[in-house]
Amino acid sequence: MDQNETLSGTNNSQGDQANNNHQSMEALLATESLSIDLPQAGEIRKGVIASISPNQILISIGAKSEGVVAGRELEQLSQEERDALKVGQEIDVFVISPEDANGNVVLSLKRALEQMTWDNVEKMIADEVVIDTKIIGFNKGGLIAAVGNLRGFIPSSQISAMRRAQSAGDKPEQRWQKMVGQPISVRIIEVDRERRRLILSERAANTESRSSMKDRVISELEEGQTYTGRVTSLADFGAFVNINGADGLVHLSELSWDHVAHPKEVLEVGQEVQVKVINIDRDKKRIGLSMRALQDDPWKSRMSKFSVGQLVEGAITRLTKFGAFARLEGDIEGLIHISELSENRVEHPKEVLKEGEVKTLRIIRIDTDQHRIGLSLRKVDSAAFADKDFKMLTQGFGDESDAEEPGDETKE
Repeated sequence: MDQNETLSGTNNSQGDQANNNHQSMEALLATESLSIDLPQAGEIRKGVIASISPNQILISIGAKSEGVVAGRELEQLSQEERDALKVGQEIDVFVISPEDANGNVVLSLKRALEQMTWDNVEKMIADEVVIDTKIIGFNKGGLIAAVGNLRGFIPSSQISAMRRAQSAGDKPEQRWQKMVGQPISVRIIEVDRERRRLILSERAANTESRSSMKDRVISELEEGQTYTGRVTSLADFGAFVNINGADGLVHLSELSWDHVAHPKEVLEVGQEVQVKVINIDRDKKRIGLSMRALQDDPWKSRMSKFSVGQLVEGAITRLTKFGAFARLEGDIEGLIHISELSENRVEHPKEVLKEGEVKTLRIIRIDTDQHRIGLSLRKVDSAAFADKDFKMLTQGFGDESDAEEPGDETKE
């Protein structure tokens, strides 16, 4: 081998090595890019304060990026809150925008704290937590107390009798001003995050024999029985109803057979209601209640005219990979499973059906508890249902002949 061949081989080897290094770097960058957890608007993240200046606070939030708290967001922080911040401190931040016009991630400290406080108060109402706080203000309807960084309202009807006895005068200033700064124990009785509404009760917190009372009530309650109770608080996920001194939860789904977005649509605090006990967890001291269970199920009454084996007309409303949905009448909808579309193999319902078309279908299953109807297209002409079809047909003729008989008797 001459010197030129040796140099050529060396150069080729170096070129291959460089190419391999380039490919390895590309693969590494691709892998890293897939693993980077990019910030999303509306999420809360953990961050570390990188720098603090009069005009902005720079916060490292991972994902090889830094976010900024500046402008209006910075102005919302009190001097006390700003003084409490230190470089290197871990802190929760709310992502307002993943990228502004300057390419910065825009963050908020106030909104992070607010979001976390709302999450916390929703848990407090579910756990019936008593909060020790202080009165920070008042209005004509009652007192205002702090819950974290939120302001909760205590209506005068929810202020303890002892504290109300201390109030005198016609004007709010005369009745409540002297109470500002005083400590107070409250329970949350209503949470509405969307309307930023937080209602508190001192009276509910003062019944601190609640634990022993709840033990007694739980031991006396029976699943399946109906009781009279009073609504004590409302939350996004349901309503709490007091039965004989213990609160039980009527979950949002158990309020009514109709769709309810928030309990305030059908209930108000203080309202007397009938509820059915549907479950009792004695270990966790939780009582599950239902108002819906005491109401007539409209689905059952609408389904009274249908039976298994019956032929019906159905309008195809949706096609999915596992079958098609058909509306029979009103809002009653049934499923035609893909196996019930044809005697031949069907990969997707669109091979057989189109949305909007009306088809004759056979009811093959009715699940009253789950509100489900099973339909079949392939069994419309099934010999297995020939006797039922014939009987339905002859019953129709029988009705007509029966209708003529009273007329004949009248003629006689």
